[in-house]
Amino acid sequence: MGDVTVAPTEIERPESSEAPFEVPEPDVPWVTLVHNDPVNLMSYVTYVFQAYFGYSKSKATKLMKDVHYKGRAVVSSGSREEMERDVQAMHGYGLWATLSQDR
Repeated sequence: MGDVTVAPTEIERPESSEAPFEVPEPDVPWVTLVHNDPVNLMSYVTYVFQAYFGYSKSKATKLMKDVHYKGRAVVSSGSREEMERDVQAMHGYGLWATLSQDR
């Protein structure tokens, strides 16, 4: 038979200043995004923001302009469940909306 090697009884670990585990990030809020589409009139989008979210005409108009000129706007933020509800509501009004974590 040949030479026999014995496994070490202790595993060597390099010393590191990093924690041996990942620290979870704090809860990151979710947002509802409304995207531009070629179907809905700007006045209708403004109306939806006022009717559903209760925004003033000036805030609803600003958000509508962001949707139109920038391609999308964050219209609400909160828990994932709340944002899922807002996305479904926007779909009910015929708007293109998605949810995302706000990073």
